[in-house]
Amino acid sequence: MNEPQASMAHYVSNAPFDPFKAEKLTPEQERYYMASQIRMMWWRFRRHKLAVAAAAVILLSYFSILFTEILAPYELHSRNTDYIYAPPQKIHMFHEGSFAGPFVYGLDYKLNMDTLKREYSENLDKVQPIRFLCSGDKYRFWGLFEADFHLVCPAEGGQMFLLGTDRLGRDMASRLLYGGRISLTVGLLGIIISFVLGIVIGGLAGYFGGWVDNVIQRLIEILRSLPELPLWMALSASLPVSWSPILVYLGITIILGLLDWPGLARAVRSKLLALREEDYCAAAKLMGAKPGRIIGRHLLPNFMSHLIASATLSIPSMILGETALSFLGLGLRPPITSWGVLLAEAQNIEAVALYPWLMLPMLPVVITVLGFNFLGDGLRDAADPYD
Repeated sequence: MNEPQASMAHYVSNAPFDPFKAEKLTPEQERYYMASQIRMMWWRFRRHKLAVAAAAVILLSYFSILFTEILAPYELHSRNTDYIYAPPQKIHMFHEGSFAGPFVYGLDYKLNMDTLKREYSENLDKVQPIRFLCSGDKYRFWGLFEADFHLVCPAEGGQMFLLGTDRLGRDMASRLLYGGRISLTVGLLGIIISFVLGIVIGGLAGYFGGWVDNVIQRLIEILRSLPELPLWMALSASLPVSWSPILVYLGITIILGLLDWPGLARAVRSKLLALREEDYCAAAKLMGAKPGRIIGRHLLPNFMSHLIASATLSIPSMILGETALSFLGLGLRPPITSWGVLLAEAQNIEAVALYPWLMLPMLPVVITVLGFNFLGDGLRDAADPYD
């Protein structure tokens, strides 16, 4: 007969369970667990060094357009008729072995009768110090009031063409700064129009489905089947020649925004088709919430971070679109100055071969487009909840 086994010792504590004392979080863990979605996106974004650098460049570019008149050494339409197609001047610090501060040498030129090219040379006897926080060409700041204060100016009676001059003797550096104000804001205004249309039309298609979705999808397919550049050219050419530069600018912006929304609309539609089946969406319906409130307050915030990343990737296409149209003579036209308008002056291959600095407007376009692409990649990675 088997003897009864001895009872095993009981190791479970009879003390009341306190969930807050059972597992204490370190301050670092508590900071992480209690962080909002935006804060966690920011932490992930900071790890993307290339995106952070791109964001700094883009922010600096947009901040500079607020003070273009001050940053530019010359007024936009200031002409130096004695220095047509002058090459970029070098900044020097030492003259004849002694420190002379930042300065440029004056230019002398002669006309080459064989090539009919103006040949410039530095005159080492003309030392022209660069002035800072100085008075120079007069301008109207944002068209509001007259001023003459500049961050940098040429010497009194001297010249300073750090990026050369064009066929009318206008400073290329100043014109690049003024052109950035137009080219950069075209992308922002265009993406606002595209963003609103994409969210509204895509939201209707994704939330209601059925015949509404079918009609919108067929419209998107028709728009995406049309060749993009010829369509831009046709619509831009339809703008009246008699329009003022401001109206032409607004017209180009609206055209770019109206043609860029289908991609965003499809992204919004696909997200809403999945999210509308969630329990919180059904609960909002049962509580009597209207479709507009459900879409705006419950569905869109769940993927707003992805929409922001998509917007940053769409802005470069807007800038390239304006540049291409202006380069072809169908977009913005003088007296408006943009990077595309500046590149249109470099269409003559002979001028480019003789004066290559006329192609410099390509650099800010390339830098801006790359910057937005890197920034969009960083935001997309930061917004990915599975990263």
